Amino acid sequence: MSMERGLRTGAVEIGTSLAFALAGAAAIWDSRRIGAGWGAEGPQSGTFPFWIGLFLVAASIGTLVQAVRAREESGLFVTWDQLRLVASVLVPTTIFVAAIPITGIYLASAALVAWFMHRLGGFGWGRSVAAGLATALVTFLVFEIWFLVALPKGPIETALGY
Repeated sequence: MSMERGLRTGAVEIGTSLAFALAGAAAIWDSRRIGAGWGAEGPQSGTFPFWIGLFLVAASIGTLVQAVRAREESGLFVTWDQLRLVASVLVPTTIFVAAIPITGIYLASAALVAWFMHRLGGFGWGRSVAAGLATALVTFLVFEIWFLVALPKGPIETALGY
């Protein structure tokens, strides 16, 4: 009997609870910086985020304790193959979002469509690039020309006068 390998549920729960505790601690710290007490006119601007951060840290600690106690009995959360499949979509999408301020949304979108068509769809580079460029062109026409909605532009649009 072969046992599948991957991330166990307990490890994911521990990591998630630590990440949320860190986010709550950041909210508490920043709320204290801007004022989380009671001022002359009532609660200061950081009061609500302070309490939300405090509840988030408390809930995260509770989840962490439960996850550590049940770690040995936890089952498999995701196999390595499943995680690779998720990463095959997540990594290019993250690069796409990071590229938008540099290249503009149209060039980044063309590249993303072409990449997904080639990598996940099995299309050749020629058809993939053509579809990516067509998608970017149609999106440009719809948003910029017809609806007059300005989306983030890059050097190509600037060179064309947009």
